[in-house]
Formats: sequence, structure tokens, C-alpha cells
Amino acid sequence: MQNLNTAYRYMKNNVMREITPLKKNDCFTIFSRVKSSFNFPLHYHEEFELNFIQGAKGAKRVVGDHFEEIDDLELVLVGSNLQHAWFTHNCKSEKIKEITIQFHKDFFDENFLHRNQLSFIKTLLEISARGILFSKATTQQLASRITKLNKKHGFDSVIELMLILHDLSTSRNKRILSDASFNGTSPHCYSSRRIEKTYEYMNQNFDKSITLSNLASLSNMSEVSFSRFFKQRTGTTFIDSLIDIRVGHASRILIESTKNISEVAYECGFNNISNFNRIFKKKKGCSPKEFRENFSGSRIFI
Repeated sequence: MQNLNTAYRYMKNNVMREITPLKKNDCFTIFSRVKSSFNFPLHYHEEFELNFIQGAKGAKRVVGDHFEEIDDLELVLVGSNLQHAWFTHNCKSEKIKEITIQFHKDFFDENFLHRNQLSFIKTLLEISARGILFSKATTQQLASRITKLNKKHGFDSVIELMLILHDLSTSRNKRILSDASFNGTSPHCYSSRRIEKTYEYMNQNFDKSITLSNLASLSNMSEVSFSRFFKQRTGTTFIDSLIDIRVGHASRILIESTKNISEVAYECGFNNISNFNRIFKKKKGCSPKEFRENFSGSRIFI
């Protein structure tokens, strides 16, 4: 019981909000890599995530309040804002294959999901709020298609992802991971139109100077009231959220371009290169230069 309580405290105090490099006009992103360990902390993000992992027997998966050592092959769908992570734990493999597919929480229009033919996918996405582990048989059947998804282009890739999700929705022996009573999801889940407008504004203007006054005015609130409201609804300050957004965009530019670090910093709203390096290292665990140099695998955006 003591170990479980310690784990709960760890989850509560160390969960990180990730701003993925997925842009509003993207449908989804695929990140494929081969590595020897897991080093990303417990985190959550608004996007849905389908994670395929091969060759990591003995690693530990954390989804919501569920902890488990994994087998050699697994496929997990994580819902919007559900905290999750994989840890090296007892994994001895030097060749872990991981494919991560992230797609927007509004990838499927809400009205579209209510059509009869989409009912299974609708249910799948709803229960993914607790995390879903698919059977080994299902994972083996879909492994080749998931692995080859990044070879498809444009509309074909979107259709293929929809087909994969449909096949997952009708598959047998799915396991729901997190308990229904678990309340450790991000406070950002409990949002409002004002908060949504604030995030939209920050995402559209992250490269410019954004002040508390700007956002308070946008929400028709005083600065003190808005600051308190934002912290209550999101669990963080607007400055921390803005920094997360800027670092997320910087990560994408570092992956996709050969721009120098100073250019990336100024393009993402950081006016001081030293400050950018310090903040990036705090958020990502490495400097922007190391992030680019150590980036392995491939990431594509559809």
C-alpha cells in the first residue's frame, strides 16, 4: 500500500503538460523511432495518442492510476488529457521500436460521430479516456499497417488511420486500464470557452509579446480576476502555459528545419537566447542543440 501511495503522490506532483508539435490544420502526426530506453516523464496532452511498442518486455506502463509491466508487444490508445508514460523499469532491450500516432481531439466531428456507421469509433474514443490496451492478437494483426502508415500520403493516410481506428473499435478482448473513479486527469480538462479563447489566442500569437492585460481584456475580466480564474481552471499560470506553447512550437521547428538556435528562439517569442536555452532544457531535459542532435527516427505531419 505504501508503494501505491508513493506512486499516487509522484503522479500528482510530477505530471507534465505536453504541448505537442501538432498544428491546428494537421490531421495527425506519426513519430517512429528505435531506442534503448524510455526517458519522457509522466505527462498529458489534449491529443489522442495511439502507441505501438515492440521489444520492451519488462518496461512499466503508467496510464491514469494503472501501473503494469508490459510484454514484448503492445498497443495502447490514450484519451485526451489522460496522464501516461512508459518507464524503462526492468527492460533490458537495446532495440525498442516505438510508433506514436497523435491526433486532435476533434479529428472526428461530433455530429459525424453520431452517425450509425461511426458508433463503434465513438465508443472507442469515449472509453479511451481511461486508456485501452488492445489484445496481442489485435496488435499483431495491425502491426504491419501501423508500421507502414507513414509511407502513405495525404488523404490516403487519413483514410487508413480511420480504418485502423475502426478495426480497433470492433476488436475483441480490449482492456480498459485506469479505474473509473480515478480523478487524476489534468485540471485543463475542466475548461471553458474563455480558456479555449485564451489558448487559441496564445497559439496564434506565441511569437509576439503577450501580456496578462491582453488576455484579461480578451476575456472581459480584470487582470487579478483573470489570473485567478486561469489558475483555477488549468492548474497553472498563463505564463507557464505560454512557455509550454512556445517550447512546443520550437520543438517542431527544430525537428523540421535547419534554422539555427537563435532563429528558432526569436521565431517562437523568446527574446533572449540564454533564457530560451535555460527554459528549453528545464522543459525537455536537454538543450535545443542536444534535442536536435539526439533526435532519432522520423516524424511526419499529415
